[in-house]
Amino acid sequence: MITVEQRAEFRKHFRYNVGRRLVIDKIVKGVVFGCVILAIVPLGSILVEVITNGSAALSIEFLTQIPGAVGSADAGGIGPAIQGTIVLIGMSSLIGVPVGVMGGIFLSEYGDNRYGRTVRFFNDVLAEFPTIVIGIFAFVMIVLTLGNFSVWAGTFALSIIMLPIITRTTEESLKLVPITYREAAFALGIKRWAVITKIILSQAKNGMVTGILLAVARIAGETAPLIFTILGSSQFMDGFNGPIDALPLRIWRLSSLPYDNAVAQGWGAALVLILMVLSINIGVRYIVLRKKGRGLKLRMRGGAL
Repeated sequence: MITVEQRAEFRKHFRYNVGRRLVIDKIVKGVVFGCVILAIVPLGSILVEVITNGSAALSIEFLTQIPGAVGSADAGGIGPAIQGTIVLIGMSSLIGVPVGVMGGIFLSEYGDNRYGRTVRFFNDVLAEFPTIVIGIFAFVMIVLTLGNFSVWAGTFALSIIMLPIITRTTEESLKLVPITYREAAFALGIKRWAVITKIILSQAKNGMVTGILLAVARIAGETAPLIFTILGSSQFMDGFNGPIDALPLRIWRLSSLPYDNAVAQGWGAALVLILMVLSINIGVRYIVLRKKGRGLKLRMRGGAL
């Protein structure tokens, strides 16, 4: 039999615990919100600075013309740099994305052994490599072998930078898929390759896309590897076996010139690079989400039927 005093003591203890948890919850929320603000403020200040200084340089001529003579009144444009960046991102993605995704699949589904742990270790080491070292490696392997700077050398270096990012995010995304999905599919007699390609990959698609976009954003702003591989050019590319320009290289060179119009063009090129990466992110996510929404509608219709 519970006495009145015991009930009062229990209520007091309960209120104390609830109050303490509410206070701790508010403190944690405040800390998390503060961290979000600390992360957004520098990003916002960078965007405001780039937009403020770079928007004045934007024009059709700036986006399509070749660079002008250094120090001249006619500063020209960044057309070759935009072209080179698009080509490098596209070719590097054609190599880095399939290899990285396949590596992530292997580590997630077949890598629970010594060989898998070894591959995972070296993948993590590669992710921490300074990109300038990768650029020197590409210079030795490709540039010195072919005897000239080229798109192939830049693609080789950037695809190596993409690999560990895509491999790691793919592996972690696949591991987040519940094990019950695999068990249910195996119980139905579905082969392992079909389970991975048709069930596991579809469930981990959003995380994999995020990893791929992170890798694309990473290589889009790399400068050091490009110095050793594509060298740079003031003309539009006329083949894959010669030097080309790229936005990171053009930004670096313009910002180092002691001319106001060159610095203004550097800000404009930085704004173009940000808008390019943002457009790729929004476009890819829109396509993925639209397909996901269509699949959900079809499943709902099928259930209704």
